[in-house]
Amino acid sequence: MRRVLLDTNVLLWWLGGNPALGKATRKIVADSETEVFVSAATLWEISIKLELGKLKAPRNMEREVEREGFSKLAITLSHGQHTGSLPTIHRDPFDRMLIAQAQLEDLELVSADPVFAKYSVRLIRATD
Repeated sequence: MRRVLLDTNVLLWWLGGNPALGKATRKIVADSETEVFVSAATLWEISIKLELGKLKAPRNMEREVEREGFSKLAITLSHGQHTGSLPTIHRDPFDRMLIAQAQLEDLELVSADPVFAKYSVRLIRATD
């Protein structure tokens, strides 16, 4: 079984049917043999941006994640500690958490962010 972790933009693109999400990536996410994870960090980031008026998204993202059948990924102490040990290539703390979680949980990270490729993480380009 393939196990993937969605970046925040990828989750929003999936939910909104955004064509920026590539056909190959859509196929991976839709495949019943793929376990799709959404991090608590992603919902944290979305909720902050919603409150700041910087984003339009459903208010109850947890319900949306559950409706899609995606698995929830909690943030652990190990994730937090590993995030702090990552090189400071990427300054966004939410993205750094996703990288740490993908590394520690042996997940492929689905993202359109080119900076992720500078880390030792298995990456699926979201636009493919």
